[in-house]
Amino acid sequence: MSECLFCKIAAGEIPSKKVYEDDLCYAFYDIDPQAPVHFLVIPKAHIASCGEVTVENAPVVAHIFEVISKVTKELGVTDFRVVSNCGAQAGQSVPHLHFHVLSGRDMTWPPG
Repeated sequence: MSECLFCKIAAGEIPSKKVYEDDLCYAFYDIDPQAPVHFLVIPKAHIASCGEVTVENAPVVAHIFEVISKVTKELGVTDFRVVSNCGAQAGQSVPHLHFHVLSGRDMTWPPG
């Protein structure tokens, strides 16, 4: 999608602080971190939200969780939260599927 912020970041058109990249996904540090460790993992293919995961694109979502496991281990992170907001009322500000990975502070419940 030509106007999607995260598609542009994944394509390298907008700079970001890369954490990880492969053919299917891209991970980068959040520009407004909510924890000492806060990065996002996005599929390179445009999927608007969790509500648009299908049988066809589900393998990339599974791959993203493998990447989250790999990157957290590489960063020495053992306790972390993974969040994906779906829709504006739930806090999704960019309509591209993304997973926030947060760590380094107590994660209280319920969240905001």
